Amino acid sequence: MSNPMRPPRAPRPSALLRPLTRSRAWTGPAARPALSAAALAGALLLSGCSGTADTEPPGSTSAKVNPSPAATPTWAPVTGKPQVIPAVREFHQAEGRGWRPSKGARVVVPAGEKSNVADEAQRMANDLGLGLVYGDQEVRPGDVEVKLTGKNTDNNVPVKSAADEAYTLKAAGTKLTLTAPTDAGIFYGTRTVKQAVHAAGGLPEGTIEDRPDRPQRGMSLDNARKPFSQNWIEDRLREIADLKLNQFQLHFSDDQGFRIQSDTHPEVVSADHLTKAQVRQIIALARTLHISVVPELDSPGHLGAVLAHYPALQLRNVQGRVIPGAIDISNPKSAPLIDSLLTEMSELFTNPKGAPAYWHLGGDEYQALMSSSPATKYPQLAKAARQKYGSRGTIEDLTTGWLNDRQKTVEDKGKNRIEAWNDGFFAGGVVSAPKSRMVDYWTGTEAGKRDPAEYLHEGRNVMNFNDAFLYYVLGEPNQFTYPTGQRIYQSWTPMVLRGTRPVAVPANMTGPDRIPGARFAIWCDRAQAQTVEQVAAGIRLPLAALAQKTWDPRTPALSWAEFKALAGRV
Repeated sequence: MSNPMRPPRAPRPSALLRPLTRSRAWTGPAARPALSAAALAGALLLSGCSGTADTEPPGSTSAKVNPSPAATPTWAPVTGKPQVIPAVREFHQAEGRGWRPSKGARVVVPAGEKSNVADEAQRMANDLGLGLVYGDQEVRPGDVEVKLTGKNTDNNVPVKSAADEAYTLKAAGTKLTLTAPTDAGIFYGTRTVKQAVHAAGGLPEGTIEDRPDRPQRGMSLDNARKPFSQNWIEDRLREIADLKLNQFQLHFSDDQGFRIQSDTHPEVVSADHLTKAQVRQIIALARTLHISVVPELDSPGHLGAVLAHYPALQLRNVQGRVIPGAIDISNPKSAPLIDSLLTEMSELFTNPKGAPAYWHLGGDEYQALMSSSPATKYPQLAKAARQKYGSRGTIEDLTTGWLNDRQKTVEDKGKNRIEAWNDGFFAGGVVSAPKSRMVDYWTGTEAGKRDPAEYLHEGRNVMNFNDAFLYYVLGEPNQFTYPTGQRIYQSWTPMVLRGTRPVAVPANMTGPDRIPGARFAIWCDRAQAQTVEQVAAGIRLPLAALAQKTWDPRTPALSWAEFKALAGRV
């Protein structure tokens, strides 16, 4: 996060795709518009079929779409490699003309209309203006067959590993076959097809074998300092889903605002906020796009919007001066207030049974610990630490205990993937954070300046939020500059956790099991510095670059100029 009192660098920030112009009418499982009339007309001209004309609209679920035997469609060959972002990991080229969307072509779903890939097939049919049929159908020239190879029948459940997101696309003999072990893999395959059609008119002949390198890839949004509308958020969800990003973190409470309706504490809610109904709709859309939502209610710092209504719980120093945004964790009334909000919000941010259930505790920039002499300046905290943890207890221990207790609160509501910012973890104390808590590493300028290697050596997993590359801070305060897609694309990988060099640990500590991925963070420290439209435009290319480097951290095949041009087409 960020705090104006912080030394050289403080806040937090995010970045990628172009603002959407699509109609808001597309909602629900098939929330994807078809190709534009001009683009689809061009595709059909290139792929004209000598068969009879369609008599039913794109996306029809009738088994009678173009029932007469279809002639083999004719089109100009699709050449080169698949043109998509992120680039596919493996492509085995073959001789042939490839596949393009053609007149009378259909998406065929053998598993049927009630299968868990039916919504993915419907989305692709809508995207490309194709027909849609279910059940035991002959796969004809020009068709796309969608088949699930795994046994998971649950629909739109977030995956647990990168292997669950793998898919195979085979273009052969004017037909296209999409297979995957889960519906998430099917979804990512449909994104590849959609992008390839936009970029090059279709897919070249051959087989794509694709899967991500890092299982967690996403965007974080500061909706507390600057409110963003439901429509804006949902447009970004669709954008990041097209890039195969699968996480959306929502920072909804800070000093400047509490942006979600609360029934237990309505007094803390800002005038401009999301209703619970809107949040449920956002969660529902994210689920259909295979995106996990990571809520963040930050404490014990960044609580100004809440504490404005509870002045007795504000932290004060030895002179009695109020410390903005910080709650007094020695006050016995502090924990019940925050726990009641955590409980209410945990019940709002629901998760499918068996799915990863994320929660972010915050934990950063607690002002008491940014002092040169915490025990001297905050004697009440030092006293409470000794009372709770014995003579060796410190304010760091008290803060760690606070976060441990908040973690238990959300775990009691079913949350099982807990995270906190790296400056909320402390070494050498009487009490420590559970090893299960993810370290979200954003900065190396905090008090103590712990290198990310320390967390990995402790056996902790570390999410990459490197503020030198992945922080889009409105107004560029505290030496921040807006990150560029080019810099991420050319100089960053998930192993670059701090600064500009890979973390100095053995290779077995840098794999997807220890550094599971990264999120691009948008922070609104100077909320009026950009409009929401400018934010959307500013984050477009950085998000594309992040998608590429988390999907495949190897040096990209395309130059930056080529990648940027491709991003403009897809």
